[in-house]
Amino acid sequence: MKFSPFKEKGTPIEKQIQSWSEVIPQPYDKENIDPYSKARIILMNGIEVEAAMFLHQFHRNCNDNDLRRQLAQSRFIEQLHQKKMNWQSPPDESILETTIGYEQLAVDLTAWLAQNEPDKNVKASLDFALLEDFDHLYRYANLLAMDEGIKAEKLVGKYTEIMPGRPTIAHHRHPKDNVKTHNDFKKAKIQTKLNTQIIVAGEQQTMNFYNNVGPIYKNSLGRDLYLEIAMVEEEHVTQYGSLLDPNASWLENMLLHEYTECYLYYSFYQTETDNKLKLLWEEQLNQELTHLQTAAKLLEKYEKKSYLEVVEEEFPSILELKPNVEYVREVLKNTVSFTNNEEGYVDVNELNKDSRFISHQKVINKEYVPSHKVIEEHIKLKDEDYRFEVEKHPIKELQNRKEDNTVIGILK
Repeated sequence: MKFSPFKEKGTPIEKQIQSWSEVIPQPYDKENIDPYSKARIILMNGIEVEAAMFLHQFHRNCNDNDLRRQLAQSRFIEQLHQKKMNWQSPPDESILETTIGYEQLAVDLTAWLAQNEPDKNVKASLDFALLEDFDHLYRYANLLAMDEGIKAEKLVGKYTEIMPGRPTIAHHRHPKDNVKTHNDFKKAKIQTKLNTQIIVAGEQQTMNFYNNVGPIYKNSLGRDLYLEIAMVEEEHVTQYGSLLDPNASWLENMLLHEYTECYLYYSFYQTETDNKLKLLWEEQLNQELTHLQTAAKLLEKYEKKSYLEVVEEEFPSILELKPNVEYVREVLKNTVSFTNNEEGYVDVNELNKDSRFISHQKVINKEYVPSHKVIEEHIKLKDEDYRFEVEKHPIKELQNRKEDNTVIGILK
């Protein structure tokens, strides 16, 4: 069913401020929540953080106080929405248990976006980073098995495989090679605009989460792993962020941010299985509809542009979080040895020996690589790594459970 967010009646802005008792949620039950319900919460937390921080930056680059008051009003509600998302996590859920949710989201969200992406450049970017988030899930799952005795397959509901992707040791690239060709805002299809907005916010939230929780992890190996993977998330945020069109105006960007929020809340309202969360997605959607329609009026007032110059009247097909086992396996088979090389992606074995990638690897991986150490320690403890596979790994070199491969993605 087609849905036009500009024709729907949203909640009036003056009715969107709520009391603390209305804002503070009852946390979910970590033993019974569906993994994709948890993933939706994590994603919308990141989307709302991005919305609020974008509006802060707009505010700091705007000299019209009437407009800044409008931004402040919208931003305040976005912050309330973010609190409703972030405070869903229960106090008995460990940092690592939450982290497994972040990485499952990264895998299945990225896989869905890639399969529904019309732009070849953006799809290549999604497929590339997909294999890295997939490997991060494997590394954190092994740490979880050692530190808490929990099998991550339970947390992901066996929807998502847990096994090596492109080894994390191979993710560390020179920052100059993470910059890609940006979209053309005027020519890009609406699905591409949505996909890039969503993945930037999602990866940015993961980076920020690891930056915050990593230093307070309970042991040094875990702290080190969070630090290493947080730096890979910096690479991903740079890569995905470079896809956004820098020529779009502040108000065009504001409209697209609001459109993205409405699109996701609508998608999740349609697909949610938890009745309490379904009501929350509906409530947030109705409030965001008003923000979107306000943004459209501001764009027309200040830039004399119609919202149809930025977005479409109706949403494209809804976003669905679901298993992507076969798709991930196919991407693994075809691109596990790829690395970034300026605007493109190449098999690492095609690089010159004096390339930036190889020289960067020699410096950053010189003595100690936490992601590799985690698997080594698990193998020492259990005589093999921890995995959840539906069948043998599609890459022969990554089938050995008694030795961590630190060559694939670096050089033959």
